[in-house]
Amino acid sequence: MALSTATNRTVSLALIVDDFKQITKVGLTLSVVFSSLMGYLLGADVISLKEILILSIGGYFTVGASNTFNQIIERDLDAQMDRTANRPIASGRMSVNTALAIATTCAILGIVTLYYLNPKTAMFGAISLFLYTCVYTPLKTVTPLAVFAGAFPGAIPFMLGWVAVTNDFGVEPGTLFMIQFFWQFPHFWAIGWSLHDQYSKAGFKMLPSGKRDKATALQIVMYTFWMILASIFPVTGLTGSLELSITSAILIFLLGVVMLVYAFRLYQRKDNKSAKALMLASVSYISLMQIIYVLDKFLS
Repeated sequence: MALSTATNRTVSLALIVDDFKQITKVGLTLSVVFSSLMGYLLGADVISLKEILILSIGGYFTVGASNTFNQIIERDLDAQMDRTANRPIASGRMSVNTALAIATTCAILGIVTLYYLNPKTAMFGAISLFLYTCVYTPLKTVTPLAVFAGAFPGAIPFMLGWVAVTNDFGVEPGTLFMIQFFWQFPHFWAIGWSLHDQYSKAGFKMLPSGKRDKATALQIVMYTFWMILASIFPVTGLTGSLELSITSAILIFLLGVVMLVYAFRLYQRKDNKSAKALMLASVSYISLMQIIYVLDKFLS
C-alpha cells in the first residue's frame, strides 16, 4: 500500500513537472534564453558565471510567464487545433486560476531577477512580456500585422544579453535587435504557411496576405534578404564594439544564402513541404549565426 502511494505521488509529480514545462513552453523558452546568453557573451569583457545563471533564470521566468499568459488568453482557440489541443489549459488538466498564479509568479520572479543585473535589463524584459501578452497575442485573431508586433518582443532576447552585461543600450544591442527582428518574419510566416489550415480554423491571421500565395512568399524572400544584410552589417566597422571579421561575415552570408534558397523555393512551389524546410532552415540559421558571432569574438 505504501509503495503504491509513493508510486502515485511520483507519477503525479512527474505530470505536474510535465505540465509546467508545457505551460511555459520549455523548448521555445530555452531557445530564447540561448539567444540572451549569446548576446551576453558578445558584450562581456569578463564572463561571470553568476551573471549567466541570473540571466538564464530571469530569462526563463520572464519568457515562461509570456507563454503562460498566452495560453490563458488563447485557451479556447488552442482547443480547436490538433497541435495545441493537449496543452494543460486547453485540455482541462490545469485550471485558469492555477495557470494565472504560475504566470504571475513567473513574471514577478523574472523581472526581479533581471533587475538584479541592472534596471535596463529588467525594463526590456518587462517590455517584452507586455508586448507579447498584451499586443501580439490579442492581435493574432484581428490582423496579420500581429506578426510585425510580435517581432519586437521576439527580437529583444539577443540584445538583452548585451544590455545585461554592459548596462548600456546603443548601436551594438540595436544591431543585435535588428538581426533577430528581420529573422522573425521568414521564420513565423513559414510556420504560419505550414499550419495555415489549423490557424484559420481557430481564427488566427498569421500570413501577411491572408493566403498561401506568391504575395506572402515574396515578402518572406524580401525579409530574408534584409535579415542577411543586418547579420553581416557589423563587418563594416560601423557598429561600435560589435565587430565581425570578413571570414565570419562570409560564413554568415553563406548561411543566409541557404535560407534564401529555401525562401525562393517556397516562392516557386508554394507548398507546405517547402514551408517546413524553410522553418527548419531558419531555426538552424539563427543558432549558427549567433554561435559564429561568439566564436569570432573569442577566436579573432
